[in-house]
Amino acid sequence: MRESAAERHDRLLALVRERGTARVSDLAALLGVSPVTARRDVEALAAKGLLDRVHGQVSWPRAAPGAAPGADDGPRGEGLVLGLLAPSATYYFAEVIRGAHEAAARAGARLVLRVSDYRPEEDRARTEGLLAAGAEGVLVAPGWRGPEDRLAYGDWLAELPVPAVLLERRAEPGSPLDGLDRVASDHAHGVLLALRHLLGLGHATPLLVARRDSPTALAVRAGYAEALGTLGLAKPRPVIDSAPAQADPEGFERAVRALHEAVGSGLASAALVHNDVDAIEIARRLGELGVRVPRDLALIAYDDEVAALADTPLTAVAPPKRQVGRHAAQLLVERLTEAPGEDAARRHLSLLPTLRVRDSCGSAGA
Repeated sequence: MRESAAERHDRLLALVRERGTARVSDLAALLGVSPVTARRDVEALAAKGLLDRVHGQVSWPRAAPGAAPGADDGPRGEGLVLGLLAPSATYYFAEVIRGAHEAAARAGARLVLRVSDYRPEEDRARTEGLLAAGAEGVLVAPGWRGPEDRLAYGDWLAELPVPAVLLERRAEPGSPLDGLDRVASDHAHGVLLALRHLLGLGHATPLLVARRDSPTALAVRAGYAEALGTLGLAKPRPVIDSAPAQADPEGFERAVRALHEAVGSGLASAALVHNDVDAIEIARRLGELGVRVPRDLALIAYDDEVAALADTPLTAVAPPKRQVGRHAAQLLVERLTEAPGEDAARRHLSLLPTLRVRDSCGSAGA
């Protein structure tokens, strides 16, 4: 199976992390790609603050842009080592990592990263690797894809010998994990923003097109059902299951055809699509079938990683990814610097997404 750009980026980051500094030409050889591809990958990762690039070489970043200590930050966490386990170092989690890195740098702490590649069975070993590397506390975004992974690969988190903050994940209520600090986006609020916007433009109940392969996708689905009740909307057709166009062409085509049929039959004139990579591909394919965005279908994407780059820039729900990482790292530093014997209450912090309005929904009265 052909390696995706995200997978290649994760391998590149791992190589730089291991070496500290590397030449772009050497990385190209190690990755088995052309120097042009390696240079393009390095530029993309450097633009997100995940690498530092100087004169043909790249290095693991020592401090994020604008991360100089401020008047309120002080040296509170100076000398601390924070560990971060993320399921990926690209797409959604690139900004989460950047936010955590910035907050750690401001506190004078060092951030050490491990990437699980969405293999929840390896999360524990990778976290133990962070502790072996000197991490005194950890930020953990497990590689769960669904509830079954959370049940099978979750309880060990509550047994860690160091402070831990659960990142962009929610625990089963009443479970051992529910007692941990956590920072996460409120995806139900993000879905509500999208539906309200579409209703305000005169559309009837919008459809949802979404994956099932991540906690974010499942949270968007749950938020959709909740938003329908909040807004007093009749339940439309069931959620349309989507799939990545390259990884599952048949599943992707089924999703497109289902949405095409809904628009053609007059059932729907608006849809929310998770995620925006899928939304861009769906809009393109619908255009080939004669359904144009926004003329025939108002479309909102979820994630806002690349939604603005579509042929018709997509309105999108933007979870506060960078702020999630920043607040989580700040909370972990606070836990590690509490006075001995201090029994501070644990926190579940939810951050609200925003809606970025572009061209894909047309105008009011559509």
